[in-house]
Amino acid sequence: MNTVKTALLLGVLTGLLMLIGGFIGGRQGVMIAFVFAMIMNFGSYWFSDKLVLRMYNAQEVSENQAPELYRLVGDLAMRAQLPMPRVYIIPGETPNAFATGRNELHAVVAVTEGLLRILNRDELEGVLAHELTHIKNKDMLIGSIAATLAGAIVMLANMAQWAAIFGGLGGRDSDEGEGGGIFGMILMAILAPIAATIIQMAISRSREYMADDGGAKISGKPYGLAGALEKLSRASQIVPMNANPSTAHMFIVNPLTGRSLMNLFSTHPPIEERIARLRSMRPV
Repeated sequence: MNTVKTALLLGVLTGLLMLIGGFIGGRQGVMIAFVFAMIMNFGSYWFSDKLVLRMYNAQEVSENQAPELYRLVGDLAMRAQLPMPRVYIIPGETPNAFATGRNELHAVVAVTEGLLRILNRDELEGVLAHELTHIKNKDMLIGSIAATLAGAIVMLANMAQWAAIFGGLGGRDSDEGEGGGIFGMILMAILAPIAATIIQMAISRSREYMADDGGAKISGKPYGLAGALEKLSRASQIVPMNANPSTAHMFIVNPLTGRSLMNLFSTHPPIEERIARLRSMRPV
């Protein structure tokens, strides 16, 4: 069901892009914005792992340096039928984790020092299995596609804003007295990015539910993942993480929890719903 929902939401993003482009500058406007967004997000997709790992000062660890963590990742990767990802540890007390990398062969699983301190083995397995599910489901690629479409929509909205200021782009003739010319462009410039952001968040939330389900199945311990989410949610309130909002969607729990404005635009489903879903599952 979540896969169908993701496909529908990507379709809505595409439709919104075409609608706005046609309204502003016809096919040419759509293509210009889409190409620019593709270039930017291709670079982001290709180098995102290096950028985000450097951003959080994450350090790669070997089996000798973190034997239990490394072996757990390896065992779970075998169960998930995935190549062994690289393993990183992020300095800091806030417990959290994320997966990155452009594909299964270049995947990374990163956990914070705080996460390793507060979780028991079952909980840690659940978190690691959740992140491996993101890799298995190619969520980094899906996120990049959604970002490309949303980025193109934002660019078109900016074009609409300037078109309204300087008298139109020539897409639709605002002098025909149809009553929607400049005011329609201004309204679209405001509403289109908001709509794109909401759809992008819905895609991210849908993928989080899928990763929870997959993580529970790979680890065979849904209660372990539920307990981990509960601990991580409480700890993020007590010890907030100094996270960049642009990377918030990558983490297993929203690192911006507690910032009321950010919670309005959360990329994660409510933690209570995630925990309830996991606790309704039977251990495998």
